[in-house]
Amino acid sequence: MNMELRQIRAFIVVARFGSFTRAADLLNLSQPALTVQIRQLEQALGVKLFDRNTRSVDLTRMGRELLPVLTRLMGEMDAVVSGTREIAAMRYGVVRIAALPSVAATVLPPLIARFKERHPHIRVTVRDSVVDRINAMVRDEVVDLGIGADLEPEADLRMAPLFEDEMRAVVPVGHPLCSEREVRLERLAGEPLILMDVGSSVRRLTDRAFADLGHLAKPAYEVTYMSTALGLVRAGLGIAILPSTAIELRLEPAIPALPIVEPRLRRPITLVLKAGRTPPPAAATFRDFLLERAAVEPESAENNARAPRLTPRAGPPA
Repeated sequence: MNMELRQIRAFIVVARFGSFTRAADLLNLSQPALTVQIRQLEQALGVKLFDRNTRSVDLTRMGRELLPVLTRLMGEMDAVVSGTREIAAMRYGVVRIAALPSVAATVLPPLIARFKERHPHIRVTVRDSVVDRINAMVRDEVVDLGIGADLEPEADLRMAPLFEDEMRAVVPVGHPLCSEREVRLERLAGEPLILMDVGSSVRRLTDRAFADLGHLAKPAYEVTYMSTALGLVRAGLGIAILPSTAIELRLEPAIPALPIVEPRLRRPITLVLKAGRTPPPAAATFRDFLLERAAVEPESAENNARAPRLTPRAGPPA
């Protein structure tokens, strides 16, 4: 069976008006061309659709049975086409994002707000998670794009650099380091450390940095949530290593958060996309928006004087 949408549309219009002449005018066709389309549809279906004489055009019994079916089919196709055009024109759509918790809580909200100013009818959903889960969600197309840390590149994913954040040594009030403006990583090796669990990008970065200095990072406390780490610091139980983007640091301005030097611990924050996949129009627009903001005006916690300005990383767009 080889039916074309234009043939189905011609059949519906002729049936509705009971006239080839009026149908041809409405479809902007000549009557012979319209007749050909109806004949081709009848041949494809193997049935006669109209009984036609010089005075009238009437549906056959098969024509009457097929009319509601083909009308519904045509309506569904028109709705699909119209909806697709609406999405392509950014009149509506959904962007699904997975992001690191620290980025999702600080950097991402003002970016989403600015994007919504441009595209008020686009809905943005956010799921916060660790790097491995973010990569898995992008790979499985559960989300359209991710914002993670480019620590272990994967062949089936594409990474585009956005910015870097730096690790901070969060020190209990009254600790001897409170008077310092920065702290060497070597100096922290002898302190009771409060580290994120091994599934986090912060922990991976920290472990590698200590290993490069010949030390094995042995946490006094190992936590999943940055708020827990800060609570332990507040109780004087150790020094936490947290990213500069952590919202917990901004909620506790009285607790010192010192830059770590020699080496500086920088975490590359990247846009994560599935290789070989074209994202939906809304997601592609948000992707371009993120890359534009990273190159021109990277977001940071400029509303908090203690937070550093994030420095954009050079690199090709995804």
